[in-house]
Amino acid sequence: MDWSLVLIFLLACCGAAATGAMFQPGSWYESLSKPSWTPPNWAFPVVWTALYVGIAVAAARAAPLDASGHAMAAFAVQIAFNTLWTPVFFGLHRMKAGLVVIGILWIAVLATLWQFLQLDLIAGLLFVPYLLWVTIAFALNAAVWQMNRGRSIAT
Repeated sequence: MDWSLVLIFLLACCGAAATGAMFQPGSWYESLSKPSWTPPNWAFPVVWTALYVGIAVAAARAAPLDASGHAMAAFAVQIAFNTLWTPVFFGLHRMKAGLVVIGILWIAVLATLWQFLQLDLIAGLLFVPYLLWVTIAFALNAAVWQMNRGRSIAT
């Protein structure tokens, strides 16, 4: 494996992760009604760290392979929408718009997983936990939006 590629893709993931540091949940999110199955706050950075490492390794495995153009394009779309969701949901407090963003993210993650599977089984399998986590995040975003629909977006 080309470790310089791992580092490059890890840096892309760090860019996405940086939005989590810039747009933290804060008191607005704490005040929202949430479903009983909401993961504890400490789980999010732990899970995302592990996912970003797996995402970077998967991309580094797929990138140098022949015919990886569509896979890398799908990767670019998913990392862009991954980066966008946090400022939309936590920064702008737009729960419904966040739901749209994370819906597109889910599709992009599925597309990337599929493309990676065509190139490298391990790369594809490394995206499975990511798809599962984005599925949970989508359901959580939807539930929070439903439970707080009449709420003002002001902080």
